[in-house]
Amino acid sequence: MAGHFEATPGGGAAVALDEVEISILRSLAVQLLELIGPGDTPADGEDPLAALFVEGPSKPPSDPALARLFPDAYGGPDGSAPQDKSEEELRELSAEFRRFTENDLRSRKREDALAVVRTLDALSPAGDGGAVLTLTADECRSWLGSLNDLRLTIGTRLEVSDEDEGEDGSLYRLPDSDPRKPMVMAYLWLGALQETLVEALMP
Repeated sequence: MAGHFEATPGGGAAVALDEVEISILRSLAVQLLELIGPGDTPADGEDPLAALFVEGPSKPPSDPALARLFPDAYGGPDGSAPQDKSEEELRELSAEFRRFTENDLRSRKREDALAVVRTLDALSPAGDGGAVLTLTADECRSWLGSLNDLRLTIGTRLEVSDEDEGEDGSLYRLPDSDPRKPMVMAYLWLGALQETLVEALMP
């Protein structure tokens, strides 16, 4: 179990983490929360149902990492663009889609990252400071979402390409003196955690 997730009864998963790994995961999740930003909470006396109908932004975020987490629905690198639409029409479609979906997407990503922090905070450390993290099926889904968001964010900051990630890619050949090395190691480790969690949840 050390270093990788294994399936548990009831559709969950467990992984043994040492003290440093727990600290890194919690720190990254908190940084992700800061990047995503706080949610909109109703002011005193304001109808909480009104928040459900608040429109979100119509323009993509200027931060490249946030733009990766909240990509355009049409025309961007992650979007499937209708062939019969002009660039202007695609921008309008993306803006309309973003207005009505980004707030919900931000809330979901925020809840996923909060679930990571809460489950880590609830751990009972062993004598060496490590612990076994045991997740329910719902918590596994939150962890999968947050691990993916963390990798997208770090990958954007590192400007990682598909070629970089292969076994012969440049990420595996960085010298220890490269200032990106710690973040690259975190990126690769998060990928391994994500992969083993997916495998643990497969029927």
